[in-house]
Amino acid sequence: MPGPSHDADRDARPTLEAVAASAGVSRATVSRVVNGGAGVRRPLVDRVRKAVEELGYVPNHAARTLVTRRNGAVAVIIDEPEFRIFSDPFFSQQIRGISRELTLHDSQLVLLLVEGSGDFDRVARYLAGGHVDGVLAFSLHTDDELPAIIRRSKVPTVYGGRPGRPGAASELAVPYVDCDNRGGAAAAVRHLVGLGRRRIAHIAGPRDQTSALDRIDGYRDVLPAGDPALLADGDFTVEGGVRAMAELLDRRPGLDAVFAANDLMASGALRVLRERGRRVPEEVALVGFDDMVSIAEATEPPLTTVRQDVEGMGRLMVRMLMSRLDGESGCAERESVITPTELVRRASA
Repeated sequence: MPGPSHDADRDARPTLEAVAASAGVSRATVSRVVNGGAGVRRPLVDRVRKAVEELGYVPNHAARTLVTRRNGAVAVIIDEPEFRIFSDPFFSQQIRGISRELTLHDSQLVLLLVEGSGDFDRVARYLAGGHVDGVLAFSLHTDDELPAIIRRSKVPTVYGGRPGRPGAASELAVPYVDCDNRGGAAAAVRHLVGLGRRRIAHIAGPRDQTSALDRIDGYRDVLPAGDPALLADGDFTVEGGVRAMAELLDRRPGLDAVFAANDLMASGALRVLRERGRRVPEEVALVGFDDMVSIAEATEPPLTTVRQDVEGMGRLMVRMLMSRLDGESGCAERESVITPTELVRRASA
C-alpha cells in the first residue's frame, strides 16, 4: 500500500482558518498577529499564539511578505578577503552581535563577502532584486565602490565604522556605529607616557580605513612632535604586525614602547620582540586595541589593550536599522553613534 503523498502532507498542515477556529477569532485577526501587525488586544494575541503553538502552524513566507512588505532578511556586507573574515576574531564577534540581535527581530542574516571589484556587480544585482530589507556594511575602505552601489539600491543601510575620510561629505549622509578610535588610541599612548616611556612607536592599520586613520591621529594627539621613524604601517593581521615590528626595530632599536592599532598586530609585534631578545614589558611596553580576549589573554605576557564592545556595536547596528525600517524618527539620516572605549591593563604594559 503506498505511503502518504507530499501533497497529502501539505494538505495536513494547519491553516489560518484552523488557528482562527481554535482561538475563537477571525482569520484577519490571526493574520495580523502572526504577521506582526498592530491593533490586536493583548488577550486575543495570547489566544492566537497559544493556538499557533498547539497546532504547529508555520506562516507562509510569501504570504507574510505580501502583508508586511518585508523579506525577514538583512544583508551583512564585509569588504575583506575571506581569509581575513574567518581568521580575525573582530569579525566573528561583530557578526555574532548582529546575528543575536536579528534573531530578536525574527530576521535572518545573509552574509555577502566581497573579495574584490569582481564581486560588485553580483552584490548590486542581489540588492536590486529586493531580497533583503536592509544592509549592514562594515570594514569599508576610503576608495570603496560599495557605498555608491548600496546607495543606488535604495535599501536602508547602517554602516559599521565611520565611512569616508575625515570631513568627507559621505560620512555625513548615512547612519553608522563606531567606537571612539581616536580617543582610545590617545588613552593607550598616554598610558605608555605615564609609565615613563619616551620612545613610543605606533604600528598603524591600513590607511584606507578610517579606524586606522583615527588611531594614528590619537597617537599624534599625545605625541605631536614624535619621531616619524617610530610609525610603521601594518594591515590589521598578525603578519602585518611582524613586518612592522621588525621594521621599527631595524630603524629605532632603542624604542621602549609600542602601540599597535589592533590586537592581531600586537601579537605579531610581541613575537618579533621575543625573537629579538627584548623583554616585555621590562624593556618594551606593548599595548594593542580591540580587547579580543582570545588573543589578549593567550599571549605571554597577557596583552594590555584598548577595549571596544565589538559585539555590542553589531547589536546596535541592527537596532538602528530596525528603527529605520519601522520609520522611527530617532534614527535620522545623519545620525552617528559612538561607543566608549576603555584601557584594559594586563602584563604587557
